[in-house]
Amino acid sequence: MVVTINDLQVPDLDNIYLAADRLRGVAVHTPLQENLNLSERYGANIFLKREDLQVVRSYKIRGAYNKMAALPKEALDKGVVCASAGNHAQGLAYACHKMGVKGIIFMPTTTPNQKVKQVKLFGKEFVEVVLVGDTYDDAYYAATEYVKTHDSTFVHPFDDVLVMEGQGTVGLEIFKDSDVKIDYLLMAIGGGGLAAGVSTVFKQLSPKTKLIGVEPLGSPSMKISMDEGRVVALDHIDKFVDGAAVKRVGDTTFEICRQNLDRVILVPEGKVCTTILQLYNEEAIVAEPAGALSIAALDFLKDEIKGKNVVCLVGGGNNDITRTEEIKERSLLYEGLKHYFIIRFPQRAGAFRDFLNELGPTDDISRFEYAKKTNRETGPAVVGIELKHREDFEPLIERMQAQNIVFEYLNDQPDLFQFLI
Repeated sequence: MVVTINDLQVPDLDNIYLAADRLRGVAVHTPLQENLNLSERYGANIFLKREDLQVVRSYKIRGAYNKMAALPKEALDKGVVCASAGNHAQGLAYACHKMGVKGIIFMPTTTPNQKVKQVKLFGKEFVEVVLVGDTYDDAYYAATEYVKTHDSTFVHPFDDVLVMEGQGTVGLEIFKDSDVKIDYLLMAIGGGGLAAGVSTVFKQLSPKTKLIGVEPLGSPSMKISMDEGRVVALDHIDKFVDGAAVKRVGDTTFEICRQNLDRVILVPEGKVCTTILQLYNEEAIVAEPAGALSIAALDFLKDEIKGKNVVCLVGGGNNDITRTEEIKERSLLYEGLKHYFIIRFPQRAGAFRDFLNELGPTDDISRFEYAKKTNRETGPAVVGIELKHREDFEPLIERMQAQNIVFEYLNDQPDLFQFLI
């Protein structure tokens, strides 16, 4: 059955059931798990849909395989092409290997190395990876140019009805596995394919469930588009949450999300990092930034979800261990536990000791860069201080000012901060 909105073909519930049949034996039926720690923290019943346990560690296999399984043999013989920041590439690579189809995969050069390796692992001899540009949009342009000259089929990561219907099977599993009424369902938004597919299921099978999309604060493409009432392409984005950082959402996904979602919440990247660390330390869950988005959003709903049944869709677990230090740093900055200064020390013996006397008993110097200058009364140093508690910051500033320590605070000067730190 073909369903349209504003002349655009959109997902259909019957076709999502058909996609579930195609995916049987290919995609894993992932668990819906109640999380006791999160439930206690928020005074609600929090359930996690664990797509990080999928065969390719994200839900993306569903859409990629469903699209390819619906293509005629003549199209498959000519090969498929995709552009991806990582997870869609892995899904397509796995589908290519499973179906014996040649695939060309364009990825941004900024993609974590772990994801590139996984693409090659899943696709084996059936896929070729091409690294190009700095963002998904750069890779997308290169992929579409390739398709024009090679007569291959482009498998879009989100703005394709068959892809959306494949992602929608996540919603069927959530609905089937839940033995309670779901009051809230939270899911990350990049291009919007997951939200479009899952919301199609819930609008028909559980229309009273509040459907919440979650985006990173640094790449709010769906939120701005919904606020403007049209698809808006962003000039600049923060690429940290790589699985959900796109400059432009899909035309079709936008129309579906605008009609189906109750709202979109923006979550700071630092909060995402705090959530990643908590999930690992408390639950032994390895979530990638986009996978942790829905859980990170709970803080912004904590008053209204008390006593409610809430499902957070953990979209993926493809996290690169080499990013751990960056994740920790962003978390500490967001939580107000790490602060950077330029401090102008008098060039005399004992000046540094005087500064140390103003630190609290649990304050720690995490960074110190200083070079003594000749023929100058003062010498600047970059100093990083890690605190035990957020509340320790103001007393530290007051003590430094009382002792006439000359300093410049860097955390709230992003250009200078990025240059020096």
